[in-house]
Amino acid sequence: MLEAKDAVKRAKEHGTVIPAYNIPYLPMVKPVIQAVVDMNSIAMIQVARVEWEKFGSQSLEAVAEEYKKYMDPKHTLLHLDHVPVIDEDMKEVDYMPIIERAIKAGFQSVMIDASRLDLEGNIKATKQVASAAHAAGIPCESELGAVMGHESGPRIPYEEIFATKKGFTDLEEAKKFVKESDCDWLSVAVGSIHGAVAENLRNQKKPEARLDIDHIKALSAATNIPLVLHGGSGINKECIREGIKAGIAKINVGTEIRQAYESALLGDEKNVEAAQKAVYDKVCEVITDMLCIKDTRSLLYEG
Repeated sequence: MLEAKDAVKRAKEHGTVIPAYNIPYLPMVKPVIQAVVDMNSIAMIQVARVEWEKFGSQSLEAVAEEYKKYMDPKHTLLHLDHVPVIDEDMKEVDYMPIIERAIKAGFQSVMIDASRLDLEGNIKATKQVASAAHAAGIPCESELGAVMGHESGPRIPYEEIFATKKGFTDLEEAKKFVKESDCDWLSVAVGSIHGAVAENLRNQKKPEARLDIDHIKALSAATNIPLVLHGGSGINKECIREGIKAGIAKINVGTEIRQAYESALLGDEKNVEAAQKAVYDKVCEVITDMLCIKDTRSLLYEG
């Protein structure tokens, strides 16, 4: 059976990456896992709070139950994505009960997102969650900097974000944060953006993003822990591959597979099998073409 901390550590050591696929709709679990197994890959199945609040994944427990039906312990892991302290609507969230529910439901790693707080507040909240996670024997992911895209209101043009380095993770803050927060993995802001969650914007194609590779290298050297890239959909392929070499060991993929599912249901909301086939095909494409990680199970555990 895979362990999340070990899998991500091995990915970093081998210069590859563990993708984490978001589940905004429960029927997506089955085809995502099937694609991962068929490609002899390793991946996390993950759900964020926003996906049961604003999409159709119902609850973290519902995702855990669906996951247990189809899981393959040699290929898949269950991760709790974004549990915000302040959410995308700028409302405070009672985050610890959510973390505790995830641990009880069998999630193998968790993420706390206190990036909308100041540095000291982020450290304090992360340390609290990391302590609970470590007591349960699982790792904790956190975020420093601001990966744009989930905010309410008008979207900032991508070129403006990249040119001004808006929200990018600060190097000195990252050193302090990792030292004091006890997090195991750090989600960094280095050029990627989240897909929109506002209902009127969900079907929009994300702009092609790129990554500041030198900044990733500097953050990796400064923190000496696996780095996580959120907003993995829509990034220039060469940038992704260079980013992995530079220290990205986990990458979140959500918008591409969600839009594949939603598009397949347009005009026929009952044709779930067609939507699942679209998700399966898209995940296979991500594994083989975008990330080039077919057969990573063999690379990391049998090589």
